[in-house]
Amino acid sequence: MVALPSDLPDTLHADLEAVLEHLPTIKHGKLIRQVLETIVRMMGREADRLDWKILNSALQDMERGFETFYPYRHIRKITIFGSARLAPHTAEYQMAAEFARQITHRGFMVMTGAGGGIMQAGNEGAGAHQSFGLNIQLPFEQGANPVIGDDPKLIYFKYFFTRKLFFLRESDALALFPGGFGTLDEGFESLTLIQTGKADPIPLVLVDRPGGDYWHTWDGYSDFHNYETQ
Repeated sequence: MVALPSDLPDTLHADLEAVLEHLPTIKHGKLIRQVLETIVRMMGREADRLDWKILNSALQDMERGFETFYPYRHIRKITIFGSARLAPHTAEYQMAAEFARQITHRGFMVMTGAGGGIMQAGNEGAGAHQSFGLNIQLPFEQGANPVIGDDPKLIYFKYFFTRKLFFLRESDALALFPGGFGTLDEGFESLTLIQTGKADPIPLVLVDRPGGDYWHTWDGYSDFHNYETQ
């Protein structure tokens, strides 16, 4: 057991000792002890205020995610990624909404980034009761779309990495519609984590309107991979 810092107030020191003594009697006590030991080790090192703010915000992100998803762990879910800026009249928007309707009729729930465009279409097609929204706090973007905006299954994340963790942890499949940098980032990171064994293999489907060629250039990335291995 890591030693508690000597400069702790007596009351806090006693409280921590009592918690550590109680851990062997509770479920997952060994893992909880490891988490607490990590924090105690940080207390004894030169960690500045920003370090603690990052740790605190990341833990709060994960707490919100665990709490929201826990009641739905037994239900399969599909994540829909895509542009936040496609209008409702576009073919891609309509396809995303219909895709969400169809998969919810088959017993899945839908997860999106909770923004506009394709994300709103996914929540709209599924309905709020069958939807999750994993929003990200940004200084220059609007908040959640009106479909999921007032739903308790809307989660606000501070960090992209904690948000992506829950997209992959909770998804049984990923559907990527045309989008921008965010969509490509989510798609590539998902593929990377699956390829490297950091995430379980799941279907990743690239969707486009009839006659569309948005995903055709992805062939170039496989050509580059072949070039690397020569």
